[in-house]
Amino acid sequence: MERALSWGRGSGGPALHLPPWAPLAFLGLGGGLGFAVLARLLLPLGPREWTLAFSLGFLTLLRVLGILLVASLVWVPVGVLLGLRPALAVRVQALLQFLAAFPANLLYPFAAFLLLHYRLSIEVFSALLMVLGTQWYILFNVTAGSLALPQDLKEAARLYGLRGIVLWRRFLLPGVFPFLVTGLITASGGTWNASIVAEVVQWGPHTLEARGLGSYIAKAAATGDKGRLLLGIAVMSFFVVVLNRLLWHRLYQLAERRFRL
Repeated sequence: MERALSWGRGSGGPALHLPPWAPLAFLGLGGGLGFAVLARLLLPLGPREWTLAFSLGFLTLLRVLGILLVASLVWVPVGVLLGLRPALAVRVQALLQFLAAFPANLLYPFAAFLLLHYRLSIEVFSALLMVLGTQWYILFNVTAGSLALPQDLKEAARLYGLRGIVLWRRFLLPGVFPFLVTGLITASGGTWNASIVAEVVQWGPHTLEARGLGSYIAKAAATGDKGRLLLGIAVMSFFVVVLNRLLWHRLYQLAERRFRL
């Protein structure tokens, strides 16, 4: 039988030789222990709690998609126009970087005050809070895509007299589409994370709560409910992975296939 512990050549010390199946065994052991912990925390919650978590996740999914759509309608034209005017982009770059770096959660208490004072709906305005810190990914990526448009294609579009909707549909939007997809993916992940703090806002003794997976996770974390906290994180991870596979991955393939200049 070979000795498990032998002296390494030229090392002056012992070298531990493990059988080839040892890493798989350790990995399987760790996975088994993790699965046991998950089962111990999640199984007692029951199907009713799982159904609630998934239904709240669907509500947050609708908020995320709505936010990305509205942010794209606002910032894609701005990003394209900035990219077509590099001098203007340089002037406003510092301001945009400051706004992007500003911690959006510092505005949440003031937002809660406004919501309470004017009796606004947290169900609607939580979406605005979620987008505050994530919209910049769309703007910066679209601006980079607009700056990267080939100069010869810009000149060809000018010579052929492309203007208005035709210019946007035939040249500008296809040109920045791959960059837009990258910005949407990044913004989507940030918006899911922001939902945890944006769906529950506080002002003094008052707490405003929107129905969604973010508020579900926030409440579980505040009360120390490990089971519901783990369930909320698992459901959010599920929605993020499914969205990546069914939407973002296909958009990337479309960008690779049809919209590369």
